[in-house]
Amino acid sequence: MPKPTFLEIALRAGVGTATVERVLNGRGGVRPATVEKVVAAARSLDYPRRLPEAHRGVIRIEVILVRPDATFFARLSRAFERIAATLDRTIAVHRTFLDEANPAAIAQRILDPDMRRAALILAVPDHPLVGAALRRLEAEKIPTVQIVTQISGTSGAYVGIDNYAAGRMAGLLMSRMQRRPGKVVAICHSQIYRVHRDRVRGFFDYLMEAGGDFEPVAALFGHDEGDRNAGQLVEALTRWPDLAGLYNAGGANAALNDVLRRPRGREVFFVGHELTERSAAALRQGTMDVVLDQAPEAQARRAMDLVLAKLNLHDLPVDNPPIRFVTFTAENV
Repeated sequence: MPKPTFLEIALRAGVGTATVERVLNGRGGVRPATVEKVVAAARSLDYPRRLPEAHRGVIRIEVILVRPDATFFARLSRAFERIAATLDRTIAVHRTFLDEANPAAIAQRILDPDMRRAALILAVPDHPLVGAALRRLEAEKIPTVQIVTQISGTSGAYVGIDNYAAGRMAGLLMSRMQRRPGKVVAICHSQIYRVHRDRVRGFFDYLMEAGGDFEPVAALFGHDEGDRNAGQLVEALTRWPDLAGLYNAGGANAALNDVLRRPRGREVFFVGHELTERSAAALRQGTMDVVLDQAPEAQARRAMDLVLAKLNLHDLPVDNPPIRFVTFTAENV
């Protein structure tokens, strides 16, 4: 096989040949992220020459997440940990957890990591500061993948389920399976995550389009905290005695199940997200009726494949249709 030319490496890395020459000859003056792209391209083309010592290090991919205490994000983090263990030793995956209530810190981390970062995967709140930082990174051609939820006004790849469709599915199942008509409410973290906004919108849209005997009356915000979720549901049961349905587009299902175990709660049809040991038990016990699982393991795998492809670390094309969500009831847990 002939040695790949600087032009071939430049085309694969998306840079100029002068940049390739500077990197491979160790002349310096090139941004670390660009160096990583050139080195990755050279490696993928089996460039035979020994790379300069300064550039033969590990290719680092950062994953920024929030809420390590939340079951879903813990599950997502473990998925990235397992994937990292299967990668070549020259590729390192760094997981960083940040406070979802501090968008300035998230934006700062996006723009100023404490490592030579070749690519970024992130699942963070939709905030103007975060969006501005991410757009700057995209303009610099740093590979980015948003996972689970999207940031408004950005153009990077998104990996996740169709959340609007998930909300509509929740509405369809509730309207078909709940025999007692009445009012319905949705609950989620707040409005800082687009994922939740899309799900609630899909849920209410379906019920209003379908007509029938179910009346959407409120979107409630519990910030995925057990006590706040429970308080919101107790207040809803008091305010609307004919409450027939509950859709939790976010987390903290366990606290809602505790409320629904009371006699009055048994009459409420409950659709939630994410199959865990607790939600599976709630399905079997009858306090939950449907769980929609968004397969975080599949999302993590797809996100990593997209990043590796953008870094020219494999040549196979990566299709990116919406991840399929899975519907669970008491009959298939």
